Amino acid sequence: MHVTRREFILQTCKACGGYALGTAAFAAGIDRFALINAFAQGTSYRALVCVFLAGGNDGNNTVVPLATSEYQAYANARNAAGLAIPSGNLLRIAAPSAGEFGLHPSLAGIRSLWTDQKAAVVCNVGPLVQPLTRASYLAGAPRPYQLFSHSDQIAQWQSAVADRVSPSGWGGRAADRFQPHPSGFPMVTAISGGLFTRGQATAPLSIPPAPTPLNQVLVLNGFSTAAGEAARRTSMDFLRTVDNENAVVRSASGTVQSALDTGRLLNTDVTLATPFPNTALGNQLRQVAKVIKLNSSALRLERQIFFCQLGGFDTHQNQVNTQSALLAQVDGAIAAFYAATVELGLEEQVTTFTLSDFGRTLQPAGSGAGVVGTDHAWGNHHFVVGGAVRGGDFYGAPGPTGSLYPALQLGGPSDTDNRGRWIPTVAVEQYAATLASWYGVGPADLPLVFPNIGRFSGPTIGFMA
Repeated sequence: MHVTRREFILQTCKACGGYALGTAAFAAGIDRFALINAFAQGTSYRALVCVFLAGGNDGNNTVVPLATSEYQAYANARNAAGLAIPSGNLLRIAAPSAGEFGLHPSLAGIRSLWTDQKAAVVCNVGPLVQPLTRASYLAGAPRPYQLFSHSDQIAQWQSAVADRVSPSGWGGRAADRFQPHPSGFPMVTAISGGLFTRGQATAPLSIPPAPTPLNQVLVLNGFSTAAGEAARRTSMDFLRTVDNENAVVRSASGTVQSALDTGRLLNTDVTLATPFPNTALGNQLRQVAKVIKLNSSALRLERQIFFCQLGGFDTHQNQVNTQSALLAQVDGAIAAFYAATVELGLEEQVTTFTLSDFGRTLQPAGSGAGVVGTDHAWGNHHFVVGGAVRGGDFYGAPGPTGSLYPALQLGGPSDTDNRGRWIPTVAVEQYAATLASWYGVGPADLPLVFPNIGRFSGPTIGFMA
């Protein structure tokens, strides 16, 4: 059977396993690698680990105010539907900049990290085109496109661009600011795919979660030492040396070579003493920790970015049980991952943070056992964990009442309407730029990673040391 060169390259890419170069990133990368600025990497290792809570986590039940009047406002909105968490069940924390709060009962591990000043909360973050108040919002001021839509808000959180569709994510664009490692091993690794990892010149390595051994994640199949398979490998290697004056062929051949080179670097599995929960997110973060350990012993990249994802947070119904189980999974996985960074002696150099589609309405949706949930909203609260985090406090920008936390009042000064959809006081750009700055992106390069950062006062909000 005759096989064209194009078909051979496509089949070879499939045989090379999981090296993911998405269509958009593939197209963007052709003939653009020479455009990477020659920025020197720092002298110390740093890694960012994104945990995306897909579906829109309910921040109102994740971080709850305990001051009498604020808790009463929360309870008044949610008690009748059975959605309010009793104050005695919440895990109490004290935030010097915001007062007394309680974490969801499933977050004991994160609460412990908070107590040790290794975890912080960033309040009321969300996509913004420009700073907004309730008055300017109701007057029709510019706001993110397709507000409250899952796919669009996911893209805006992961791209940090809210006024147009972006083909790249802010994690990938941050990686673009650094020179590729001489080994060719990708700076960005996705355990679960997402726009976040895609740069203009950066393409992510996509690998499965644990328990898959690292030396099995990128295996070249069908090219063993048998005569026929050896001949096939010789032909494949030869084909990658011809027609390279064509940009598409050159890029495809380069992708195959990158997969082969990366597979050779992932030639050993590593073990960890730290136990991880056998959950979807636990296995993703365990794999991240293993890649970080392999890097410290063999690869020697000075910068890495990782993306993990846990779905199920679109809790239009049965929110109490669903969110409790999901947050327990998040808690166990993040606590174990932090412990693994301590094991590796890298807790100061690895920072984990959460993102999500959006927050959810303070006002419940539905009624009756197993039915009550919440609907899509906007501003949300997020966790940042690591040894370099200025932990044990809240961060953000004061809202209309002067507090970092929104006013829990339906139709109040923080609300877009009458359902408790909080207008963000912190733009995604500011949250992300704080992380990117710690990662090593310089002030002059922040606008290249975050094109709208200049619309907001202060590019960073101080939660990283």
